[in-house]
Amino acid sequence: MAITGGHRWYGAANVDVDDLRSIIENGTTHAPSAIDTQQGIPIYEGSALRLETQTGKETVTGLSSTDRQLLGELADVLANGPGIFVVKRAVDLKSLDLATTAFLEMIAAEKGTNLGDGDHFAAEGINDRVWIAMEKLAIDHPSVFAEYYANEVFDVVSKAWLGPGYQIASQVNVVNPGGSAQNPHRDFHLGFMSDHEAEQFPAHVHHLSPALTLQGAVAHDDMPLDTGPTTFLPHSQKFGPGYVAWRSEDVQALHRELHVQLPLERGDAVFFNPAVIHGAGTNVTANRRRMANLLQISSGLGRSMEAMDRRAMCLAVAPVLATWIKEKRSPAAVDRVIAAAAEGYAFPTNLDTDEQGEGLHPQSQANIMREALAHGQSLDAFIAALDTKAKSQRLR
Repeated sequence: MAITGGHRWYGAANVDVDDLRSIIENGTTHAPSAIDTQQGIPIYEGSALRLETQTGKETVTGLSSTDRQLLGELADVLANGPGIFVVKRAVDLKSLDLATTAFLEMIAAEKGTNLGDGDHFAAEGINDRVWIAMEKLAIDHPSVFAEYYANEVFDVVSKAWLGPGYQIASQVNVVNPGGSAQNPHRDFHLGFMSDHEAEQFPAHVHHLSPALTLQGAVAHDDMPLDTGPTTFLPHSQKFGPGYVAWRSEDVQALHRELHVQLPLERGDAVFFNPAVIHGAGTNVTANRRRMANLLQISSGLGRSMEAMDRRAMCLAVAPVLATWIKEKRSPAAVDRVIAAAAEGYAFPTNLDTDEQGEGLHPQSQANIMREALAHGQSLDAFIAALDTKAKSQRLR
């Protein structure tokens, strides 16, 4: 989507739900390699995405023109098509079942602790959640981890959207019988921010954010419609102000009217552009859980060029800024120095231990520094706050 001078920033004034309706109702699907299309969503066969198995060659050494054409098609579906596709038989059932057993052990072990209680977009306690599930699986069950994540489908789909150097994180989510639907939403990055926070980013960042992440969900149970598989608003990733619009009742109502919902079988996976408005459905069954391994796959390019000890920088600069505040120097100047010294983004973090703050993310190091200076904290108290943050992130 072209960004014109009138839309350098997105806010409430840019939200026209009729524009979103038009995008959805006029969206088309072009997926010649798909084995089927259901409700406008392409369905791919997992074996067709296992390029190494298909060709007998090591795909790590490069992609043929045919491979690139397939990856280009997947990317086009995510960017210009419905923004969603399903892969049948994405994970072999042997490795899937071993991982399921391990995940259930984690859930049982964390019951009664404060781990896994928080849940983005749903009320606490409705679902069973395992945060940092990849790390826990790798450390506690390394052979299960290796078999599960050797999966070539994950690699091919990730490279189609993000290129090489991607990094996978996963969270296990179990929606129990009677578990209610999530509020439809967009996802990481800007989707985790409050409307006020998202409005601070220029329009081109709203368009860039979805290109930095790919969302996926692997079905660890059969998911007929009555168990509440994810509901999607196809083509909604093309709606420019979506990150500041998805909470509005008009958009929520449109999702209720036009969403699609596809059943999945154990071992299937769905992948989607994180800007597609979506939400887990209600599990109306009396005795069937719905377990998914939620994949969040990030671009390898979203990193700074140099590694810096920002904690040390904050501690060195804080007394200077405290003096500036006493001297009534410009608050904006103080804030600019904080932005230069401190880590301004809350992620990556450990969501088992790092408490959620504004929006759907914890406090950043920069926000901790702002609060410490605003309240005249002692240096010792500031050090304690930084160390608590680092410990919760498991960086120290």
